[in-house]
Amino acid sequence: MGLGAGTADVLRLVMSQGIALTLIGAAAGVGVSFGLTRLMSSLLFGVSATDLVTFLAVPLILCLVALVSTYLPAWRATRIDPIEALRCE
Repeated sequence: MGLGAGTADVLRLVMSQGIALTLIGAAAGVGVSFGLTRLMSSLLFGVSATDLVTFLAVPLILCLVALVSTYLPAWRATRIDPIEALRCE
């Protein structure tokens, strides 16, 4: 913001970085969990090893939590006075 970026630009930058990392982690987690279904099938009770609801609900909930947890710091970043932030550097 000290170099001319608007509040929407700062919000978009911080949110996109946080959400990109979350989506990469969720995709990797779902991929690894599909790979481990045979090993874990004997340890699951009441849920099949490839339960579609579980494979959709857990990454969705994690992405929603990540969305909220990246929005709050991004919103705070838009409220910082640019002169004060540059003075600290």
